[in-house]
Amino acid sequence: MDIINKEILNAIQKGFPLVRSPFAKLGRKFDLSEAETLARIKDLKGEGVLRQINAIFDSRKLGFVSTLVAVKLAQHKLDKAGLIISSHPGVSHNYTRNHSYNLWFTITLPAETKLEETVKALAEQAQAKNYLLLPALRTFKIGVMLDMVNGSKPDRKSLPKRKSDKGMIMAVKDRELIAALEEDLPLVPRPYQELAKRSAMSETGLLAGAKKLLDQGAMRRFAGVLNHRQAGFTFNAMAAWRVPKTRLKRVGELMASFSAVTHCYQRPTFPDWPYNIFTMVHGRNQEECTSVVSAIAEATQIKDYRLLYSIKEYKKVRVKYARMM
Repeated sequence: MDIINKEILNAIQKGFPLVRSPFAKLGRKFDLSEAETLARIKDLKGEGVLRQINAIFDSRKLGFVSTLVAVKLAQHKLDKAGLIISSHPGVSHNYTRNHSYNLWFTITLPAETKLEETVKALAEQAQAKNYLLLPALRTFKIGVMLDMVNGSKPDRKSLPKRKSDKGMIMAVKDRELIAALEEDLPLVPRPYQELAKRSAMSETGLLAGAKKLLDQGAMRRFAGVLNHRQAGFTFNAMAAWRVPKTRLKRVGELMASFSAVTHCYQRPTFPDWPYNIFTMVHGRNQEECTSVVSAIAEATQIKDYRLLYSIKEYKKVRVKYARMM
């Protein structure tokens, strides 16, 4: 992959232009024509590096609830349990990890749904020994940005100010807009016009609605999403940290400032799981991940942590919110 393609991928992960001719606008940034920009992105999609380009929503602001769940299973029951849990439409990510809590999944449901009862039923079907509900109590950082040029390095950057996490139930009339923006962007010169046609909306209306959702914070960004492994980031490490309560806010902000950290949350603790801050790091190899985690431990002076790597992926999809509204 040449440097221009890497820079294009970096740029569209941060945000894809919400204008009538986005490929032309993106191309000008790299002195490329609209046609060449489109051709490059089509190639990246065909090679499997670029998964899709679409809206990335804030589930809470759409009126949804979600949680990370850790499940303890007998080893011989893992694969069957993985299939059972992955069959639920609200489950978006489901992995085995190297711990006695060996199956980890995320589930998102409408706020009126009984989340705890749903998880309990799934755990019973999977014949779990035990399970932990680990919802985000505080979000310090969320947003996968894989640096295609420099890889994962233990450097730090200032964080942009986060918008309020308070929920905002979307009006019924916005379902059509959300459904349109969730779809993978067509790779044509006027992609929003194509999306609008499919949804019986105008191109102007769709773009205006998208910008409004962005301003409200209901849409975190409209951006490209990469296939981690095809992009060269074959390792992901979930580091769970035991941080003193008096230092939670400061340490969380410090951990989130590391550019290689894609997610950083405060989560609840349990007698057999005392870790209250979670960070996700993606790397091109295990050494990149451990280097970042070691730098975080050094910077924060938090030495009590567990480093969990994904061993097997059962499911990884984007949540389709409109279908559940």
